[in-house]
Amino acid sequence: MNFPLDLEKYYAVYGEVPTVLISLAIMLFTAFLLTRITKLAKLPNVTAYILTGVILGPFVLGAVPSNMIKGMAFISDIALAFIAFSVGRYFSIDAIKKTGGKVIIITLLESLMAGVVVTLLCKAIFFNSLSWSFAILLGAIATATAPASTMMTIKQYKAKGRFVDILLQVVSLDDAVCLVVYTLAIALVNTLEGGSNIDITSTVVYPLLYNLAAVVIGLGLGYVHAKLLNNKRSVDNRLILTVAVLLIICGICSLPFISISPLMCCMVFGASYVNFRKDQEVFNQMDGFTPPIMCLFFVLSGMKMDFTNFAVVGTLGIVYFLSRILGKYLGAYTGCKLAKENNSISVNLGLALIPQAGVAIGLADLGSRLLKGSAGSTFLSIILCSSVLYEIIGPGIAKLALIKSGAFSKERLASKGQPSVSMQNKSDLITNGLKTN
Repeated sequence: MNFPLDLEKYYAVYGEVPTVLISLAIMLFTAFLLTRITKLAKLPNVTAYILTGVILGPFVLGAVPSNMIKGMAFISDIALAFIAFSVGRYFSIDAIKKTGGKVIIITLLESLMAGVVVTLLCKAIFFNSLSWSFAILLGAIATATAPASTMMTIKQYKAKGRFVDILLQVVSLDDAVCLVVYTLAIALVNTLEGGSNIDITSTVVYPLLYNLAAVVIGLGLGYVHAKLLNNKRSVDNRLILTVAVLLIICGICSLPFISISPLMCCMVFGASYVNFRKDQEVFNQMDGFTPPIMCLFFVLSGMKMDFTNFAVVGTLGIVYFLSRILGKYLGAYTGCKLAKENNSISVNLGLALIPQAGVAIGLADLGSRLLKGSAGSTFLSIILCSSVLYEIIGPGIAKLALIKSGAFSKERLASKGQPSVSMQNKSDLITNGLKTN
């Protein structure tokens, strides 16, 4: 049988189910093949996944039907929920005791410094053509960091140590800071715009209350989950129950009248569970379950690359892209120095905070509706294009930061992230809370 190359036509001829299955297979196979190339270039797998999305996306080959891309938006929520839950393991009481209040100092400075630098530089360079409202919203979004690609890079190379502990706690708290800053920014912009364009209650008060409720729910679910996953539960049932809870959280957070990111609730859920249960077994199971989902998540992120937007973004997008990197690095460096961290952490932490997606894209949509018209469209284009670029260069720079900080050994680096390990070594790794690929 001669199958048409255009999957849009294939969809029309053969129906939805075979088209979806073949599209997923193409995405996974292509991502795998590109990892063979990026491996030669000593780049993390995440870079290959995003490049796969760019190549297969509607603006290059168009190999995946556009209606399918839109219909797979739920994968992003699921992937982010799994990531946030996994990050929660690093908020055990023992880990927090090691870092103390230092993480809070570092997080506040790297987040707020990025916001301030982006706002002031963008306004200064485009003083006459850029409103303060536009600059403030750009700065507020600049505070966010995407933990997904950083987490994937750390897992691929099995990095560990103080640098990794601090990094994971910083990127986790980072989104919490971003949500608060962005809520305040909307209130300020609303004041500057005269207060007539947006309902304060629905855009400021309710989201803040919903996120506070998410923290409380996450704590409660973690406690209940720790009791449910007793020693009598089978390995399979532990995974089933955990995934079920994460999907419930995603579903509730996605309800139209709530519409918040599931990151906060899932992260608190993971942190609460690990402190009540005091074990890493379910996290190790998730590590073995999620790689295909993570792959699809990053491929879909790459598919959002709209090359037609680059002309719209222009110089302002470049200024945002570079000034955020500058702000993150300066803030992380200053925060580490104030926290009296060693030089290897101070110099390299900012390099691992470049990726931005997920939360930033969601908030950008709200900002575009607030600014309206061409300004809103330009605002959204800047965040979308820069997020994809951050995700492309971010993993490679994060890997460089891990190398320079000594987060993994020269032997691990020489293995290019794909070591050959004995069963005993696997057992040892799992005991230490790490899972081999």
